[in-house]
Amino acid sequence: MESKPVLRYAIIVAGGKGERMGDKTPKQFLELAGKPILMHTLEKFQKTIPSIKIILALPENQIDFWEELFHKYEQPAIRHQIVKGGETRFHSVKNALKLVKEKGIVAIHDGVRPLVSEETIKRCFIEAKSKGNAVPVMNVVDSIRHFSKQTKKSEAVSRSCYKIVQTPQCFDSDLILKAYEQEYNNKFTDDATVVEKLDVAINLVEGNKENIKITTTEDLLIAEAFIKA
Repeated sequence: MESKPVLRYAIIVAGGKGERMGDKTPKQFLELAGKPILMHTLEKFQKTIPSIKIILALPENQIDFWEELFHKYEQPAIRHQIVKGGETRFHSVKNALKLVKEKGIVAIHDGVRPLVSEETIKRCFIEAKSKGNAVPVMNVVDSIRHFSKQTKKSEAVSRSCYKIVQTPQCFDSDLILKAYEQEYNNKFTDDATVVEKLDVAINLVEGNKENIKITTTEDLLIAEAFIKA
């Protein structure tokens, strides 16, 4: 008897306001290579895993605009559910998790990381299925220093001890649902830090260098260059 396929969810968090872009349009709606950044992101997950259940968390005042934009670009084939975002990223994810009704693997991804590779997505899901969670990372290539606010001094540290964290961060559904039962803590910087609060070890997998988070005009130019290449 064949085992039942594991359900896969993708929670896409898109709460940007575009302030660092200097643009009135929220960054996730800005055009990249002919369509909104957010559309690229949703497409990548559906293309990688056609059966995936996509949950999009948006600020309430942006939902109507997104729906108009979605149909303007004639993308009804991208199946997704929309939930209202919360006061913080933590609260947006918490709201989205209410739609995770069946056991499976949940990926949580930044809406403004449209260049995540299919390989990275697959690696994260495979590792999370095997070990309960997976977070994609990249090596630090620049020299880095630790700066002390107290002493105002800095010292060189080994870059081999540090990793650059990306998304999607994938988790067994039971684990991530339990983690988000906790009260909000301002030390939560991503979903891995929420899970770590349960004394769960985080498993690292290789990300991809193109998987940048688009937050500035320069990032948008870099993303355009990656796509053209």
